[in-house]
Amino acid sequence: MVLYSGTQLDASFAALSDATRRGVLEQLGRTDASISDLAETFHMTLTGIKKHVRVLEHAGLVTTEKVGRVRTCRLGPRRLDQETAWLEGYRQLWASRFEELDNVLEELTQQEKRNGRKRGK
Repeated sequence: MVLYSGTQLDASFAALSDATRRGVLEQLGRTDASISDLAETFHMTLTGIKKHVRVLEHAGLVTTEKVGRVRTCRLGPRRLDQETAWLEGYRQLWASRFEELDNVLEELTQQEKRNGRKRGK
């Protein structure tokens, strides 16, 4: 299995674990937004939304730029490639295990059918 930077994965998954932060990412995927716009959209205080944005910034998922009195948020440069690869490794592991389970169940079903035919004769 490929080794991943635990700190980066931890920061990403911590950021993505919260529904509000996922919503912020979804919103910023459509268009850049100010902190005030995000606070209004998510019915939060400015302080509350700033905390969420700070977590997303720490994970590299969002960048902010202050121009005058307005702080604008946009999606960051990270594309979640490491996180996707990590998840894919586990998806493949589970797919393999379910395939093995399907094979065992199919074999047991065939054995039952053969044993049932022998008893019925």
